Amino acid sequence: MDEAGGGQPIDRLPPLREVIARFDLGARKTLGQHFLLDLNLTRRIARSAGDLSATTVIEIGPGPGGLTRALLAEGAARVVAIERDRRCIDALQDLVTVAEGRLTLLEGDAAAIDAATLGPPPRRIVANLPYNISTVLLIRWLRQADAFAGMTLMFQKEVADRLVANPGTKAYGRLSVMANWRCDTRILFNLPARAFTPPPKVASSVVQFDPLPAPRFPATWAAMETVVAAAFGQRRKMLRGALRTLKLNSETLLGTAGIDPEARAETLTVEQFAALAGAYVSLS
Repeated sequence: MDEAGGGQPIDRLPPLREVIARFDLGARKTLGQHFLLDLNLTRRIARSAGDLSATTVIEIGPGPGGLTRALLAEGAARVVAIERDRRCIDALQDLVTVAEGRLTLLEGDAAAIDAATLGPPPRRIVANLPYNISTVLLIRWLRQADAFAGMTLMFQKEVADRLVANPGTKAYGRLSVMANWRCDTRILFNLPARAFTPPPKVASSVVQFDPLPAPRFPATWAAMETVVAAAFGQRRKMLRGALRTLKLNSETLLGTAGIDPEARAETLTVEQFAALAGAYVSLS
């Protein structure tokens, strides 16, 4: 089903498949495009983001506008959609018209645009992220987590599993630590590859991020990012070996943080990484 019923002007727009055909919107692999056309699913994503009636919603890569339509239909006060594909900008003009001032399109690369400055707060990011830049964008937004009331984001399922992973599991890594240091995270639901056009090779998951008022444990972003990257850069090594890239005495660093030098990165909790970041700052 390509569109939901109803009497809103948005619901009277042409079906998304017609929009794709009219504007020749064949998905481009170079842009990581996989379009979600089922408006029942896009409405589910929009509803998962919570009450949008007083919110600036930031969407990345709207494509033909499936999720954009859903966000507007679910009552978003304002949607700012960032799109780098000129074809999609042209295809979304009818939606801009019926949105009557609630939809703003920004043509450009989301990686070069500061989402924390778009529209009045509270801001929520809700997006089916292009696969090829999803983690780059997420790390940037986590660094600015206090600028957002929430983020409802779609990733490849493998990436989503890493984001919510616990210490001691194979999926636990840099993304797990940084995401759960700054946010409460959870997977809301999964979507099969067949839900997308064209179907990707893997399933996808919608992940909810609820930013904390302050980092879960005290540490600076720079120090946390540095020690976590070093620890997982050689995750098979004991930490006393993996952390030698920091150009500090790793035994002293680990001792200051109260961490066993023979431990490995995947066994450390987020709290222990924060202690390691604090020790790194004090010894640098």
